[in-house]
Amino acid sequence: MHNERFLITGALGCIGAWTVRNLAREGTPVVVFDLANDPRRLKLIMSNEELAQVTFVTGDITDLEALERALDEHAITRVIHLAALQIPFVRANPPLGARVNVVGTVNVFEAVARRRDRIGSVVYASSAAVYDAVDAGASGVVAHGAIGHPTTLYGVFKQANEGTARVYWQDARVPSIGLRPYIVYGPGRDQGLTSSPTKAMVAAALGKAYHIPYGGRAAYQYADDVARTFIACARAPFEGAEIFNLRGSVATMGEIVAAIEAAAPEARGLITFDEKPLPFPEEFDATPLERLISALPFTPLEQAVAETIALFRQQIAEGVMPDTV
Repeated sequence: MHNERFLITGALGCIGAWTVRNLAREGTPVVVFDLANDPRRLKLIMSNEELAQVTFVTGDITDLEALERALDEHAITRVIHLAALQIPFVRANPPLGARVNVVGTVNVFEAVARRRDRIGSVVYASSAAVYDAVDAGASGVVAHGAIGHPTTLYGVFKQANEGTARVYWQDARVPSIGLRPYIVYGPGRDQGLTSSPTKAMVAAALGKAYHIPYGGRAAYQYADDVARTFIACARAPFEGAEIFNLRGSVATMGEIVAAIEAAAPEARGLITFDEKPLPFPEEFDATPLERLISALPFTPLEQAVAETIALFRQQIAEGVMPDTV
C-alpha cells in the first residue's frame, strides 16, 4: 500500500521471519528490529534478493529510546510487535522475561502513543497461554472474550500485555489488535514449548527418529498463515483494543504424525509421541476475527506439512540447514 513502512519487533523469530518475507515479496518496505543478529530463519525462507529489500536494525525492545529512534529514522507507519521470550526462557529467568515481554510491550505502546499522527495502531502477539485447559468450558472451545487463567509466567505476562493495550486505548486512544497463536509450525519454528511438531518434520526430512514429548488434540497454525493474519490486522481499519483467538487446523498428535509420514513415507515409524496433552485448551473461536479481516489465511494441514518437509529437504541438500534436529 502507498507510503506504508512496517517495523517488526522480534522479526528474527519464526512468525517475524514469515511476516518479513510476506511484506518483502509484495514490495512493502520493512524494518527488522531485533536484539539478535542471526538471520538464519530469514535465510531459510527468503532469497538473497528478498533479503536485500529488508532494513536491519539491532535494537533492544527494553530500550525505549532505541525503539523511538528506529521508528523515526525509518518513518514507520505500521508496527507489528512480536518480540518476546518464550516459555522455557521465561521459566529460566523470570525477571528478564518480565523486562522483555512486559516492559518491552509497554515501550511499544508508549512509542506509538507519541506518534499517533503517523502510526495508526499496534498489532501484537499475545498467546493461547493466557488460558488454562479448563477455560474452554463444557464446549471444549474457548469463546471470544473468555477470561483466561494462565498457568505459566509467560501466560501471565501476555495477559498483562493485553491489559496494557486496553489502558493505552483508554488513556491515549492507541488502537490495538492482539492475536493469540497456539501451536505454530513450519520452517523457522525451532524453539519454545510447542516447537516439537516442527522438529519432528525436520527429523523426517533427515530420515531420523524423533519423540514429541506431548500429545492430545490441539489447534495447529501454519507460520505463513499466522504472519499473513498479523499483516491483515495491521491494515484493518480498527478502533479500540481487542484480542482475537486464532483457529488453524484442529488435530490430534496422531494426525500430525500421519501427515508427516504422508509427506515423508520413509520416516514411517520413526516419529513417536507422548500421550499426555499440553495444559491448554484444544480449540478457539475465531469468528470475530473473521468478521474483521474476512476469510482467515489458511493452508490445510497436509499441504502445510508437505511444504514444510519439502523446504527442509531442499535446504538440507543445499547446506543451509544442519543435518541434525
